[in-house]
Amino acid sequence: MRLSSVFLLSLLFVLNGCSQFATKEHLSGNGKADSWQTHKQQVAPLDAWQISGKLGIRSERESGSAVLFWLQRQDYFDIRLSGPLGQGSTRLTGRQGAVTLDIANRGTYQAQSAEDLMQQQLGWSLPVKNLLWWVRGLPSPHSKSRVQLDNNSLLAQLEQDQWQIEYLSYRTENGIRLPERIKLSGAGLNITLVVKEWQARQLGQ
Repeated sequence: MRLSSVFLLSLLFVLNGCSQFATKEHLSGNGKADSWQTHKQQVAPLDAWQISGKLGIRSERESGSAVLFWLQRQDYFDIRLSGPLGQGSTRLTGRQGAVTLDIANRGTYQAQSAEDLMQQQLGWSLPVKNLLWWVRGLPSPHSKSRVQLDNNSLLAQLEQDQWQIEYLSYRTENGIRLPERIKLSGAGLNITLVVKEWQARQLGQ
């Protein structure tokens, strides 16, 4: 084998090892690791969904609730909140890098980051990039995580990017277990998400 080929193979090995390390999960709990992997392989391809439910938000300064509608099409999101913290209707649309926030009776705002835009205009922020994974009952692959499994080898508790997520219940949709009730704590917020309707699929299928 030529030296150049050996070098390329070695480089690919190192890069692959670094990638796996960067997204490595620390598993604990009563579930089985192989069942968890099987579940992830079922859920991860679901890149299109429609969620209806309710969102409760509590911070040190105020608290409130909102009716939630969330439409996802691969990396495009349309998240609507009606009545969060007394601020009326709020709609967040776009994709990371080009995000628009519409606030009733206040106007339309744009930014590259959904998180920064919400913090600037609402005074609180949801970790949208990670929520795309958390709402499906999966850790985000973009950073390290601590995963605790329940007796059914589903996600029970998750620690990631200074957020703590607790999965209180699941529901079965088309043979796949998806979260129904989630509690999130981080960035000075306590959030409860209750999903009343799940419609999820892999785009194009």
